[in-house]
Amino acid sequence: MDLKIKSKSECKYDAVSIGEVMLRLDPGEGRIRTARSFRAWEGGGEYNVIRGLRRCFGMNTAVITAFADNEVGMLMEDFILQGGVDTSLIKWMKTDGIGRVCRNGLNFTERGFGIRGAVGCSDRANTAISKATPEDFDFEYIFGELGVRWLHTGGIYAALSEQSCETILEAIKTAKKYGTIVSYDLNYRPSMWSAIGGKEKAQQVNKEIAKYVDVMIGNEEDFTACLGFEIEGNDENLKELNLEGYKK
Repeated sequence: MDLKIKSKSECKYDAVSIGEVMLRLDPGEGRIRTARSFRAWEGGGEYNVIRGLRRCFGMNTAVITAFADNEVGMLMEDFILQGGVDTSLIKWMKTDGIGRVCRNGLNFTERGFGIRGAVGCSDRANTAISKATPEDFDFEYIFGELGVRWLHTGGIYAALSEQSCETILEAIKTAKKYGTIVSYDLNYRPSMWSAIGGKEKAQQVNKEIAKYVDVMIGNEEDFTACLGFEIEGNDENLKELNLEGYKK
């Protein structure tokens, strides 16, 4: 299928993402559980794509997200600005000072070593973007007036909350209405879907999203878990490698 990408002259942005951006805390060579200091970065499955497009290829990109309006949120904005990504589409949400109303997400990530894999520990419940509604963003203005050539988002954002399921669909539908190409990274995380309906909910949401997606990204587990596809000769946990017909 040929993708008909809108011309650069009619769009303000080459690419935009919608999703959560978290404060990423890195203990360096040590373990999270024994760390006494961390290096701070920003990161998010959807956001990382448009940051890369800006820094590697010089594209004009922006992030659609939401932050609690506090010092941590302002730190996050500063990181994003350092990456050259436009922050004008960020929604700033009032909070109560301790995170009951909304908060900013944290992601502790340690590196793997030898046979030990990398370890991640997220603290992201009740974040601003998980509570954001379609009314918090003017999608008609973003995609209809400003113009966006490509929208990227994914299953991590969709799994944040019941509300994010609704908001991501509205963003994608509006983008398609104005001819924006939509890419979607399935990125299935069982732990994230468990609180809002598990695999059944993941398939319900992702099958609806798939109707509007031009480029779908994922591995075998993503497609089986999120869309209900079956791989012949394998179980639901993909523990067996089917080598039938393989020749050296």
